[in-house]
Amino acid sequence: MVPDGPMHQRERANLVGCRPPYPLLAARPDVVVFQTPPLTEDIEVTGAVEVKLWVSSTALDTDVTVKLLDVYPPTDDYPEGFHMNLTDSILRGRFRNGLDKEEPMRPGQAYEFSIPLPPISNLFKAGHRIRVDVASSNFPRFDVNPGTGEPLGRHTHSKRARNTLFLDGARPSRILLPIVSA
Repeated sequence: MVPDGPMHQRERANLVGCRPPYPLLAARPDVVVFQTPPLTEDIEVTGAVEVKLWVSSTALDTDVTVKLLDVYPPTDDYPEGFHMNLTDSILRGRFRNGLDKEEPMRPGQAYEFSIPLPPISNLFKAGHRIRVDVASSNFPRFDVNPGTGEPLGRHTHSKRARNTLFLDGARPSRILLPIVSA
């Protein structure tokens, strides 16, 4: 269902839930993309990555997923570039303050989500781009959140969540990258 290792972030026929024309994941309307311009010099990122996002939702519970990618420049084999997922993670809204207690969200209220990603070591080469994808789902890698706030695994229905990601001075969403200097 989900192949091991990094793969190009494009839908394809052999993956669950994909349909033609198999777009790049960055082109989906439910994915927010933050990407650097092509790098002018190599940048090494080694260690734990953390993403802090301010999010509100219309639902009592929602997921926030984050991916860190190395976007290779276009080639003959990959005319749009190769979008390689390096590491990713998820945080369910009800567990935003820890896994030891469930706290439903209040629709419309902004909350800070602190999402640790597994540690990595990658040399982003000059000409590549550093990209962060934010979404509310990463199926089939992670199960779908029904958005109802009902007990886990016992939901009776689903509710579509309309989420807002904040990027202002009062709610500074950001990524913390462990950059190794030359």
